[in-house]
Amino acid sequence: MSILTDSTVTDTGASADAKKAHNKKLMTVLGSGLSGTTIEFYDFFIYGTAAALVFPKLFFPTLTPFMGLIVSLLTLSITFVSRPIGAIVFGHFGDKIGRKKSLVLSLMIMGGSTFCIGLVPTYDAIGNLAPLLLIFLRLCQGFAIGGEWGGATTMVTEYAPVHRRGFFGTFVQLGNVLGLFIATAVFAIVAWLPEPQLMSWGWRIPFLLSIALMFVGLYIRAKIEETPVFTEGEAKNQKHEFPIIAVMKYHWRAVLTAMGMRMGEIVLGWLTVAFFMSYVTRQLNFSRETALNGLLLASFVGIFTFPFFGYLSDKIGRRPVYLAGAAITLIFAFPLFWMIDTGSVKMFYFATTFCYSVGLGMMFSVQPAFFAELFDTNVRYTGVSLGFQLANIVGGLTPMIATLLIAWSGGDSWPVSLFLAVMATITICCVCITKESYRADLSVKITR
Repeated sequence: MSILTDSTVTDTGASADAKKAHNKKLMTVLGSGLSGTTIEFYDFFIYGTAAALVFPKLFFPTLTPFMGLIVSLLTLSITFVSRPIGAIVFGHFGDKIGRKKSLVLSLMIMGGSTFCIGLVPTYDAIGNLAPLLLIFLRLCQGFAIGGEWGGATTMVTEYAPVHRRGFFGTFVQLGNVLGLFIATAVFAIVAWLPEPQLMSWGWRIPFLLSIALMFVGLYIRAKIEETPVFTEGEAKNQKHEFPIIAVMKYHWRAVLTAMGMRMGEIVLGWLTVAFFMSYVTRQLNFSRETALNGLLLASFVGIFTFPFFGYLSDKIGRRPVYLAGAAITLIFAFPLFWMIDTGSVKMFYFATTFCYSVGLGMMFSVQPAFFAELFDTNVRYTGVSLGFQLANIVGGLTPMIATLLIAWSGGDSWPVSLFLAVMATITICCVCITKESYRADLSVKITR
């Protein structure tokens, strides 16, 4: 059956026009979620790639190559300060005045910040002001991203039919895949430039191109309407004055659970899309093109696996799919690096693709539906955003932690594998204590 014929509009007495109108709204919402998170992750991935490959020389040239890399990766993780703040601020207004307005504002701030990074002069031009501007814009990015994912997730899952919520939720996560694919493809193209041109102006191109993606996202979001679930709660005035207080009072266990469920996924994700860039080029002497091609392949395969896992979670439940992904991450924590450390390009491609599109995919693709089902409508935007973004405190530090562990071990990768295994174990424990929710009703509930 086509997904367009499966809607929340009741068949009895419903006209064909009503069904068509509802399906059109649903597809617009899916397009809004997909476009917004694609831009979010595009911005994120081009910064991660640049931080690993070019920023150490451009913004921290006075440091040793190793310390330049460490500081550059630290700017990548600096958003752990602003992401939770963004989650609280955008979550508050998203739960109080509506999902749409918050999503439009977050997209504008995020796209504008990324574009401005492409205009920042380097250290050679303005000295210490260059890294300070970079950090400021990175904080702005984090603030906006803090409200983007939770808002898109809330919007899509509240519109989705209950028995297709997992599948439709993957459209939010496909933004990760498409953002990674587009960002890696653009960087792979500019990486062909001679070194002087790449360092002079080529690295700016991916950042400047983000403005076009932002306008596409804003055009789509201008057409969306508030979800029926939110409108119902608004009509009954069933909203907390301060959603963050309600979340911390009634849903703090759900926030901690969501954070724990993300540990294995987020560490594996940051290793794949950020740390491997520097690891294989510096430790194994792979070319930039080889490293980027590995990410291209992984993201391309993920385009097909992510929706499948979301669909599967609608059939057998969220917990089995999520647990399988966490178990694969745990089992492959050491073999992942064993394969990469062989120095074989084919093994690197296989390891990266399998762990990203399958191990990570089974967890990441289910998160929108699974996390949304943990919270009541009146605090869902805030709760989902906060649980998701607080986990980035660990995730954002992962590339730097992994780099320090490699240095501490004298080049051995086993400490990083152990770190990943511990995080995957935390995820497994958190999923085991979480109730199955794939048939849960997302209609308005008020926590007392």
